[in-house]
Amino acid sequence: MRIMGDGGVELYVEVSGPDAGAPVLLMHGWPDSHQLWRHQMAALNEAGFRTIAPDLRGFGDSDKPTDVAAYRVVHSVADMVAILDALEIPKAHVVCHDWGAVAGWGLTAFFPDRVTKLAALSVGHPAAFVDAGFAQRMRSLYMLLFNLEDIAEEWFGRFGHEMLAMHRDADAVIEALNRPGALTASFGWYRANAHPRTIVNPPPDFPPITCPVMGVWGQGETALTEIQMTGSEKYVDGPWRYERLENAAHWMQLDAPDEVSRLLLDFLA
Repeated sequence: MRIMGDGGVELYVEVSGPDAGAPVLLMHGWPDSHQLWRHQMAALNEAGFRTIAPDLRGFGDSDKPTDVAAYRVVHSVADMVAILDALEIPKAHVVCHDWGAVAGWGLTAFFPDRVTKLAALSVGHPAAFVDAGFAQRMRSLYMLLFNLEDIAEEWFGRFGHEMLAMHRDADAVIEALNRPGALTASFGWYRANAHPRTIVNPPPDFPPITCPVMGVWGQGETALTEIQMTGSEKYVDGPWRYERLENAAHWMQLDAPDEVSRLLLDFLA
């Protein structure tokens, strides 16, 4: 189905599972779509949960605004609220990854009455990301490349397969990014939220997270340090749980689908 998000941006949303099931909002990141969650959606639906998996703005079958400012995380937070409102869901579990995790932390911090539990995969609290220091800054240098208009697009055209070599859906993802305007739209997330100034800026000021939170990080992760996830506990006033997956990297939903689904079912029960 299609749902109107913030500022008139239309979002494609995949809704599945029993209507009476506890709702779970699944938020992907770069360079994916709701399809990243297909294994987890199947497991959650079988267990009686209702899953709501949007293509975030700029990805998949959702609209792709040309204005970079439209990709500020605040707009995606508003998109998620609009989706919950359209489906008449007062409160949902939130499971999020990559840029979706940044928006998921924001949704949980600023709309705590809409989130039951938060499971953040790969990406920790934005302030913990800043706290992680030099090692994390070095791993994040690719974000500066993605800020270079036209150059980033040309670079990805040459080296996209190498960059996504660890992504099990790489061919399908690159095919989707080759659609008109899709690659530039996906880079909009970096250009709107990861300006070079963010390397030296102070951490963002978020209200404390008050609901139960589970952070999950994969041992094979190359872009994100473990400490930016474990350090998130500092910003969670509710119950905190940390899980480290030894047999997964960044796209853990595909590397270890059964293990990720098991953790989610246990945490959300």
